[in-house]
Amino acid sequence: MEDIGKNVEYTFIRESDAPDEIQEVLSDGEEVVACYKTVRDYAVFTNKRIIFGDKQGLTGKKIELYTIPFKAILMYSTENARGFLDTGELQILTKFSRIKLNLKKKVDVRQLDKIIANHIL
Repeated sequence: MEDIGKNVEYTFIRESDAPDEIQEVLSDGEEVVACYKTVRDYAVFTNKRIIFGDKQGLTGKKIELYTIPFKAILMYSTENARGFLDTGELQILTKFSRIKLNLKKKVDVRQLDKIIANHIL
């Protein structure tokens, strides 16, 4: 698992469907809002939390999941892409860590901004 007390950084490449194993861990009334892929891992945004799936090992069959409940987010910032090669950025600050999400051109930073705002404001 990522060290909770340190800075964590991911690069989201594109939006995707949520992996099947996510359905097994959702609580009653929890629904997937969006899912984003990194090269190997993923992040699922639900109506209650962000779930990061960290695939481990050579085959990636072992997956560690960890969660950031929206209520744990103290603040966040977004930076949108404007130029041809620019990417966006989303930073999330919790009591214990800072998560930096680099967003490739196929990821809509304003959609992520809206998802988080709708759940923490």
